[in-house]
Amino acid sequence: MTTIHLADWLNARIDRAREEPVYRQLLEAMQQAILTGQLASGAKLPSSRMLAADISVARNTVLHVYEQLTAEGYVTSTTGSGTYVADTAPNDRAAVRKPQEPADETPRKPCLISKRGARLIAHAGVAPKQWGAFMPGVPDVAEFPSRTWSRLQSRLWKRASPDLLTYAPGGGYRPLRRALSDYLRVARSVKCTPDQIIITTGIHQSIDLAVRLLTDSGDRAWVEEPCYWGVRSVLQASGLTLVPVPVDEEGLNPSARDMAAPPRIALVTPSHQYPLGMVMSLARRRALLEFARQHGVWIIEDDYDSEFRYRSRPLSSLQGLDDAGQVIYVGSLGKMMFPGLRMGYMVVPENLVDTFRTGVAELYREGQLMQQAVMTEFILDGHLTSHVRRMRGLYDERRQLLIDAIGAHFGETLAVRGDEAGLHFVLELPGNASDRAITDDALASGVVTRPLTHYYMNQEDARRGLMLGYACVPNAEIAPAFAKLAGVIERALSAVEAGS
Repeated sequence: MTTIHLADWLNARIDRAREEPVYRQLLEAMQQAILTGQLASGAKLPSSRMLAADISVARNTVLHVYEQLTAEGYVTSTTGSGTYVADTAPNDRAAVRKPQEPADETPRKPCLISKRGARLIAHAGVAPKQWGAFMPGVPDVAEFPSRTWSRLQSRLWKRASPDLLTYAPGGGYRPLRRALSDYLRVARSVKCTPDQIIITTGIHQSIDLAVRLLTDSGDRAWVEEPCYWGVRSVLQASGLTLVPVPVDEEGLNPSARDMAAPPRIALVTPSHQYPLGMVMSLARRRALLEFARQHGVWIIEDDYDSEFRYRSRPLSSLQGLDDAGQVIYVGSLGKMMFPGLRMGYMVVPENLVDTFRTGVAELYREGQLMQQAVMTEFILDGHLTSHVRRMRGLYDERRQLLIDAIGAHFGETLAVRGDEAGLHFVLELPGNASDRAITDDALASGVVTRPLTHYYMNQEDARRGLMLGYACVPNAEIAPAFAKLAGVIERALSAVEAGS
């Protein structure tokens, strides 16, 4: 393209009816022409006055485009000489190759993600839909006292100090850590001081921080079989060697072979195993703590939703039994409040406080102090306790409504497992059924559920079942939504019977 034809070329590409400003269209068109070589390196551009007249725009528009092209290196401009297209071609390393160096004729492969990244993406468990019947692990955010939260937030913003608008100090907002230490001692029997609490963005970050500070790539990590896919992904992405340890009705049940090769860390959900729902027995807890003490094993206790227990008071934490300082306790405020809050905490042994404070500041440059200050007021004014109490009653109603709906469709044919606590339970399926196929068909019908087999590392031993979350489903919608799911299940089971 010569500069003589530039005006015609631009006129064909400028659409004055579009909402996008003519300036932006003109800039992008000229950038494209230069990058593709249609405007060759060294070509002289027409004067701003001439081009403005030829394409019927204000001269200032063309001047602004020329200035932007100059600033970004597309053109060079010399007073009295004119504006020229710059040489933007990348350096050709082949052009400076020594004569004796043969050209590499092997075609270059495109840049791909790492093996670790590919493994993470291939086994990702994140769902395309995060709300509705029967998404597990999601609280009812519509019931959150948003007006109370907004009032507290407004009050703090009116007198916001610079201290609340900068990076968080090591460990997070101290008044929040003090409020949480009081709450955890009473509600979860956690032994801690405010200094031992580290505020994070949630359980994923808490575990990621612990893994980065306490393990090296290749170290062994015990995980429950089955376990939460998100935690498994965090550990695998850190280069750890995962050892799936089966659970039974008393919780984690390591074999003699497992115990013969002690791991560096063991990640457990003792108060409400995820996803099956059993509670680790006191004998197993004591055995795990003694094993950790003898072999220098770090235990990460994931206490993700233990506030919601329906047939008894919330159980004491494993950390409360730890006298050797081997347990790192992690929890989330998102399950009690709303997931978008992205606020969690960890309780670390006293000898690791400085290490974790430095680590969280160095790796993540934490902030959100204003949100932490609002959370502090929410706790101290008693709103957290009253909200959890109210939601526990509401979730219990919904849990029972879903169990009743299951009974109405299947009687005692399909068993419910792990319904004593939390925000979900498991609906067991026959071993020859495909819970993944049922999940896909249910989603097509507008119902969300998760296949139990997805939580197993060893698929040969995986139980079949559906993870059913009831917390975020309004009472009146539970029976109709399950009726849709029941139809999907019935068709799948009939097909299995017909093919057997």
